[in-house]
Amino acid sequence: MDWITGLQKTIDYIEDNLTQTIDYEMAAAQSFSSSHHFQRVFCILCGFTVGEYIRRRRLSLAGTELATSDAKVIDVALKYGYESPDSFAKAFQKFHGILPSQARHGGSKLKSFSRLVLKFSLEGGTIMNYRIETKPQIALLGYKRHFEGTPYDALRHKQEEEFFVSTRAHQWMLKGMSNDKLTYYCVLTNLDDDGYDFYISVITDKYESDNLYNSDVTGIDFMEKFQFEKISIPERNYVIFETGKQKMPIPEYFDIRRQIAAGWLFHEEYQMINAPELAVYHWGIAGGYTDRTIEIWIPIEKTKR
Repeated sequence: MDWITGLQKTIDYIEDNLTQTIDYEMAAAQSFSSSHHFQRVFCILCGFTVGEYIRRRRLSLAGTELATSDAKVIDVALKYGYESPDSFAKAFQKFHGILPSQARHGGSKLKSFSRLVLKFSLEGGTIMNYRIETKPQIALLGYKRHFEGTPYDALRHKQEEEFFVSTRAHQWMLKGMSNDKLTYYCVLTNLDDDGYDFYISVITDKYESDNLYNSDVTGIDFMEKFQFEKISIPERNYVIFETGKQKMPIPEYFDIRRQIAAGWLFHEEYQMINAPELAVYHWGIAGGYTDRTIEIWIPIEKTKR
């Protein structure tokens, strides 16, 4: 139960410092983990980032303070970390749907975002199959889109589906150059409070990719035309989970993500590191399209003791 106690201590630390600059390293230390590990676990469990939690809590408290006191808008803005009335008003209106000045009017509707309190409950008893592997350096070629939200919320599924559907030409081009024409490497990286980058990529054939980079050979700058980028993933350790073979493994993929959050990420020997996470889509293997699978590669390192 130590991890529950630790996470609650971190949340309590954040709550006690909502009117101060919050040190993420200090906050994570309350749960005996690195800042990145805590932020990623929090994100998976809650479906929003630590920064988003802090922002919503501050705006919720600011709304209550404006509605129940004579405090000046500028003073409330500064108290909750906003450097100017304009930035505060913009954030306040986006969250509450009204301007700060309107919060003083009787009957104005405000939104409340309650503090988190962890509660332990026994569910399932699900057996999860996983393996820990050291993967060599991987050189990929792909293209990206910046997604809103987190990699673990319902919005991810919608954005990813639209991204795949709307970029078929990019995928056909990559397939033609790939050593493995049935596998996509989806790379999730640069996660912050504004969202994250999502790449669709493949391992390319060296001869084909060399020609692609050389516009003198093709007469076309494909790198610029399709906004392709080279993506280098260094050698590192991963914990790898895999869906069963089926026609459409996406729902199971998201279910596994939730199971990972509820259990494995609190492993005593390993923690997540600040590195790209991969979803490897085996999208139509030798057995046919009913044998599709998705592997989830989560970068890890041994916990320092």
